[in-house]
Amino acid sequence: MPKMKTRRSAAKRFKKTGSGAFQRRKANRRHILTKMSSKRKRQLANGAMVDPADEPRIRRQLPYL
Repeated sequence: MPKMKTRRSAAKRFKKTGSGAFQRRKANRRHILTKMSSKRKRQLANGAMVDPADEPRIRRQLPYL
């Protein structure tokens, strides 16, 4: 049986925590930041957890993570 391939794009976007959940980064932190408040930019800098509804899809994309 051949090895399963990891989706490299997903591997670059998600990290697995010690408890087995997945961390992700938040969107809207690339450009046009001058109109955003400092509070909003600071909160976007922190990561977030992947929604439980999306987790099975991420697990399939990252079989060895």
